[in-house]
Amino acid sequence: MTQAKTKAQTKPCCDTAPAIAYLIGVDGGGTGTRVVLADPDGKPLARGIAGPSALAHGRQQAWDAILLAIDYAFAQANLALPALSVIAIACGLSGVNNAQWAAELKTLNPGFALLLTETDAGTTLIGAHQGAPGAVIALGTGSVGEVLQSDGQRREVGGWGFPVSDEASGAWLGMRAVNYLQRVLDGRAATSRFADALYAHCGGDKDAVFRWLAQANQTRYAEVAPLVFQHAAESAFARSMLLDAGREVEAIADALDPTHTLPLALCGGLAAALMPFLPDTLRQRVRAPLGDSASGALILLQQHLRST
Repeated sequence: MTQAKTKAQTKPCCDTAPAIAYLIGVDGGGTGTRVVLADPDGKPLARGIAGPSALAHGRQQAWDAILLAIDYAFAQANLALPALSVIAIACGLSGVNNAQWAAELKTLNPGFALLLTETDAGTTLIGAHQGAPGAVIALGTGSVGEVLQSDGQRREVGGWGFPVSDEASGAWLGMRAVNYLQRVLDGRAATSRFADALYAHCGGDKDAVFRWLAQANQTRYAEVAPLVFQHAAESAFARSMLLDAGREVEAIADALDPTHTLPLALCGGLAAALMPFLPDTLRQRVRAPLGDSASGALILLQQHLRST
């Protein structure tokens, strides 16, 4: 069945106020938060970073991370943080397609004059092609594909959430790696330097592994992913995982644009690392994004302000 629209279109939510002094674009995921601070004309002034702000980790925690990143951005710009009532903000966040979480985030607005919410996939798409038609696949803690077609329609592939989705993401790789460790500890798979590294990462003894598993979430599994890349040259299992990830990326790309006519960008923290493991035909189609998710959120904010 052809998917005609995104599974969850998140409409911007907003509370307007006069005298906007600063604009802020936010990119928030399961690993970290990145913001771009701009003047009222959209000229970037500084950037800030903080910890995770994926809504699955909690809506107040998301605001805490966003505010911390904003504080950092103002400090980088040598500016005093003004009242939030003179700031307009657009947030591209993991989990916004959950309507309840998005509503809770809006309710907890700490006082921004204008608040727009969008999925991080949506702002990644806008940033990568500067608002023009194209497709993106975001590969980080999680994964999702998004396409803006020439007729203006948007469609999403993947993005169903951890642990049942997020193919080729850091969390997906980490979970598969930890499963491999379990098999080695059981004697169902041969040990290796890769398994030794995983064992050390998870605590170094079986009881510690159980404790690690009890506390494991999407972010913790994603923290295992670098070990997969580090051991790909020597471990056939690690390399096979990465080749599987490359095929998953190809499947997402084909679902987004079956005709292969739109520009395609890979974004996110794992995009560059996964490039060598993509099928050759896909690698030839990929181009570098023109901007990131935070800049996409800023473009979304400017578009909204111009329209109002």
